[in-house]
Amino acid sequence: MGTPDFAVPALNSLLASHHEILAVVTGEDKRRGRGQQLHLTPVKELAIEHHLPVLQPASLKSEEFKRQLQEFSPDIFVVVAFRILPQSLIDIPRYGCINIHSSLLPKYRGAAPINWAVLNGDGETGISIFQIEAQVDTGDVLFQEKIAIDETDTFQEVHDRLSALGGQCIVKVLDDFEKGQIHRIPQDDSMATRAPKIYPEMGAINWSKRAAEIKNQIHGLSPFPGAFSFFNGKRVKFLRATYAMENHDAEPGTIIMRGKNALGIQTGDGVLYPLELQNEGKLAMALVNFLNGFQGKVGERFKL
Repeated sequence: MGTPDFAVPALNSLLASHHEILAVVTGEDKRRGRGQQLHLTPVKELAIEHHLPVLQPASLKSEEFKRQLQEFSPDIFVVVAFRILPQSLIDIPRYGCINIHSSLLPKYRGAAPINWAVLNGDGETGISIFQIEAQVDTGDVLFQEKIAIDETDTFQEVHDRLSALGGQCIVKVLDDFEKGQIHRIPQDDSMATRAPKIYPEMGAINWSKRAAEIKNQIHGLSPFPGAFSFFNGKRVKFLRATYAMENHDAEPGTIIMRGKNALGIQTGDGVLYPLELQNEGKLAMALVNFLNGFQGKVGERFKL
């Protein structure tokens, strides 16, 4: 059970293993773009390629959908970046349902664990495979694997590494179920932190914050929804940046340096140096290309 790109490596790993995939459950097809063309989910595309049965329920509480799943007589449900399952579905498989979650549970329970790990400047994160219970992200942890988060990492880069890691780990956990060698670790609820959904308005840059915080905001929301500011009334997205702990006698948001290949913006503490930006309605571009059309001068300001 999965829908977006994040779930594709797990399905690929299962396809390459000896475990039998009875069916794939994914989100509904969506119409997008100017032509409103129908787009399949990434998981559905892969499932069709391998001639797997695909179910796309409008409601997970549908009795018809429940009956369809029961007819497969599954041993286990593998859930990756899907929806919250009702207890009526959790109870169907012989071994219940397991989920690949992109954090080191109980840290970052919720919809956006990767974003929040980068937003908070964490030095590491990882994959947790856990047993699904009725309460979201609370079940026993069956397997964990850590990765480092580098200073230069954006959400997308951490997302891609964790997606691949989840795919590598899921087969091991299924093998352990098969061998009766599952080791369960109950989560300590007192150590739990939340990772709520990300909203576009969270991208507004407050230049009075520290440069390090703004850099984390930029990387944690890159490429979507994107951290942003306004220059001469036009929205500019910041998608990648670095910073230096230097300060100038200028208001936060002020351009303190402008060259052919560099742009420095004063923050509340330190100077932010953007590396990748995107003008409204345009494609993302490296700083050197952005500067070719940017009219900003030293002393002018980015504003909320």
